[in-house]
Amino acid sequence: MVIHQIKVLQSLASSLVEGGRGVSGTPFPIQPAKPLKLYEFEGSPFCRRVREAITLLNLDVEIYPCPKGGQKYRQIVKEKGGKLQFPFLIDENTGDQLFESQDIIHHLFKYYGKTGKTPAKYSHYPKIPVPEFAGTLLNMARGVWVDKKIVDRAAPEQLLELWSFEASPYSRIVRATLTELEIPYILHNVPKERWQDMGPAVLRLKPGKYEPLAGGKREKMLSEMQGKMQVPYLVDPNTGVKLFESAQIVKYLKKQYGKA
Repeated sequence: MVIHQIKVLQSLASSLVEGGRGVSGTPFPIQPAKPLKLYEFEGSPFCRRVREAITLLNLDVEIYPCPKGGQKYRQIVKEKGGKLQFPFLIDENTGDQLFESQDIIHHLFKYYGKTGKTPAKYSHYPKIPVPEFAGTLLNMARGVWVDKKIVDRAAPEQLLELWSFEASPYSRIVRATLTELEIPYILHNVPKERWQDMGPAVLRLKPGKYEPLAGGKREKMLSEMQGKMQVPYLVDPNTGVKLFESAQIVKYLKKQYGKA
């Protein structure tokens, strides 16, 4: 448990270097009819930029982890896109397949943003992602390399489901584990929707019983999250397991999927 808490602190430091990105999102997202498919890996600075935009837009996406050394989904990217580069987005709603993180971000805001325009904060990232690289290093490069023990293990029949938001330090640990184990999953974003949501549950700016914004995505998600707005929350439809605490989730994933 002490080791896990050290990982949480490292993950928190990784979140802080991003200056607030990946925390909040629109409560009324424009969710596409067909699921967006993102091929990426947690420790990539460029993939992180895309996940931050997805959090702001509050979109749910299918994640296909492609860690270095991975065998399951990297070949799909090579076949569909002609090269191995990440992130790689497939949007079956528009027929687009995109590689460059900035191009993907512009695409997401064009089709799923309120105005169709990319906010300035997300429009002009520097070519060298210094904060993102720093975040990866602070997080000890978790979510970069595949766990070599599982390269021959078949993927789960059904996609796992994870409720999360980009800057959550506890969720980051779980996403890194999913990446290293090459486990595909549906990412349900539940970012902070207003100032009353800010802060950890026990230190929230508005104390007392949590009340989500009426009509917002968080309110709609509560019934799927056992009436509890806490992340990460994992559901594995292959086994029926449902878990909240990051340490328990990581332990479960490694026991269930951490061997060939």
